[in-house]
Amino acid sequence: MIAALALVAASFAPTCYPPPVAAPIAVPYAQPACAFCPGHRGVEYELAANTSVRAVSAGTVTFSGVVAGTRYLVVLQPDGRRATYGMLAAATPSNGDRVLAGQVVALSSSRLYFGFRDASNAPIDPTSMLGRLVGRPRLVPLDGVRARAGGVPRLVCPAGVSGWLAV
Repeated sequence: MIAALALVAASFAPTCYPPPVAAPIAVPYAQPACAFCPGHRGVEYELAANTSVRAVSAGTVTFSGVVAGTRYLVVLQPDGRRATYGMLAAATPSNGDRVLAGQVVALSSSRLYFGFRDASNAPIDPTSMLGRLVGRPRLVPLDGVRARAGGVPRLVCPAGVSGWLAV
């Protein structure tokens, strides 16, 4: 019973996800005035073609295919949100496949669309839920000595949002 309550409480807690790519947002989210009104229901990244796109959370692929000439991948996450990755050059998983958080699920074109929808299919602004990966600064030798491998980057979440947990 307590575990069930913890799961329900966790589903309502603010969550911070790692970004699907390491690039700045080029086109921000724009909330539509109504369900069928114009708006931009996600964010777009501008990046080099064939950049690896990583799943922001574990989940199950509910759609992988082309709509009106554009390739999309939709992943249903354990928290009930659906993450949509669009403008893809290629997507590896198929419908029904399970993906892991951080797994490469696609290759981008020169732009990448990323959006969230809640259980009622309403768009959610992903900007406030996407953290940024920050590496530890380190000195690099200039005398030809091989540099040490950098540490694992950590996820920095927006203020007031809790850290992301792998599911």
